[in-house]
Amino acid sequence: MWDQSLRQITLGQLLDETVEKHPDNEAVIYVDRDYRLTYREFSYVVDQMAKGLMALGVQKGEKVAVWAPNVPHWVALQFATAKIGAILLTVNTYYKKHELSYLLTQSQAENIFIVDGFRDTDYVQTMYDLIPELRSTPRGYLKSKSFPHLKRVFFLGQEKHRGMYSLPELLALSGMTTDAEYLARQSRLNAHDVVNMQYTSGTTGFPKGVMLTHYNIANNGYWIGENQKFTAEDRLCLPVPLFHCFGCVLGVLAAVSHGSTLVILENFSPLLVMTAVETEKCTALYGVPTMFIAILEHRTFSRFDYSTLRTGIMAGSPCPVRIMRQVMDRMNMREITICYGLTEASPVITQTRVEDDLRKKTETVGRPMPEIEVRVVDPESNKAVAPGVQGEVCCRGYNVMKGYYNMPEETDRTIDSEGWLHSGDLGVMDEEGYLSITGRLKDMIIRGGENIYPREIEEFLYTMDGIRDVQVVGVPSNKYGEEVGAFIIIKNGHNYAPEDIRDFCRGKIARYKIPKHIAFVDEYPMTASGKVQKYKLREMAADIF
Repeated sequence: MWDQSLRQITLGQLLDETVEKHPDNEAVIYVDRDYRLTYREFSYVVDQMAKGLMALGVQKGEKVAVWAPNVPHWVALQFATAKIGAILLTVNTYYKKHELSYLLTQSQAENIFIVDGFRDTDYVQTMYDLIPELRSTPRGYLKSKSFPHLKRVFFLGQEKHRGMYSLPELLALSGMTTDAEYLARQSRLNAHDVVNMQYTSGTTGFPKGVMLTHYNIANNGYWIGENQKFTAEDRLCLPVPLFHCFGCVLGVLAAVSHGSTLVILENFSPLLVMTAVETEKCTALYGVPTMFIAILEHRTFSRFDYSTLRTGIMAGSPCPVRIMRQVMDRMNMREITICYGLTEASPVITQTRVEDDLRKKTETVGRPMPEIEVRVVDPESNKAVAPGVQGEVCCRGYNVMKGYYNMPEETDRTIDSEGWLHSGDLGVMDEEGYLSITGRLKDMIIRGGENIYPREIEEFLYTMDGIRDVQVVGVPSNKYGEEVGAFIIIKNGHNYAPEDIRDFCRGKIARYKIPKHIAFVDEYPMTASGKVQKYKLREMAADIF
């Protein structure tokens, strides 16, 4: 336990404390390559990167974007920027040229780290396309017509690219910054400085840069780990993206604040997850429901040993009861937890506890985190509703973001005058304080005056044998305003027609809730962090039905 429930601590101080307590404990491991660092060794790499950035002139408050999957130096960069007062700006790995241009412009980023590329996107070529000056301008003298704030481009690897600093060059420059200069920089930092900027996934509207402080995420990360009973003996398998809070807060900061070991995967692979869990004797595993489904249904699942697993987190989207039961029974994760939150809340607002029963772990998203107030309010009056009554979920506390970067009006719309952060999510809280999420305000379907909540229909359809996944959205209707539409993924070996689905529903749920429109699909449009983009499904529904 920490000495007090909330601490005024920077991420650099947090790492230094852990290094002092557990210098020889393994900090970061990649099972698919020869990369294994103790906390002492990891801290050395962090300091070299930080001093190198200082030598190149990176100032306190500058943004340092990172556009890369979970490569080995990603986490070191997270702490290196924090130690010199820079702001780590995490970039969605699925971004294309247009989205990256928007982010660099809106954030006014001064620096960016990239890798070769990801999936079908060549990051290096994208940079040259956006910033043609890179090819001809000496490093350190970049003047981009399109991005006037951008000063430096780094390649997070060994290779040299015209106009970019390579990782070996950055580390070699560390000798130009003295220990005294480095310590002086750290002494000027404050726990309430912004340390991280993340652009919201874009499930609604234009992405907004969420400004998070050391105080926000260091404390949230600690309590996330506490609620899983993390210790220095725990080993966390982390296959979720580091650019998202799920990776860099729920994963990295929960582990580092407890001296736990991070077993990181560069990209999600069911086979690599199972290999990592067995070979590294992992005690915890994180993932979104679709990841756990992919592992459970993998043809080699039964060949691996899961006996060391104990806890972990399933988050990002609602967890079907049958999946949670299998994860607890077949993967030995009886102490798995569920988290709910949003980037603007640093991000976790509620979490189940390891001792909670199956019902609480599937029908709710847990209780409020320590030191965070949570209430459910009437969206119209903004007044708190009674237990059991649906309303908008709001929270207040240390975890509320500093605001959206250069978007004061959007910030004021999200955080009210009393400091309550409005999530835009609909939920119900019971007498014990357990919260259930019933949908988003915009997800609610209104059919002829009847309010229909997609989650209710989705959970019902999950009980039909052969349905692997289902997402319910509203479809425009001239007669009723909206009708219910369902996008369904069928398990291999099953074959259904839309009428089969409706027959299953008849007599079991109210007629107005039975999907009028049904489409069978192979996958859903997803954000890189594993959330289904329901607004895209609504757009698809309007086109095809």
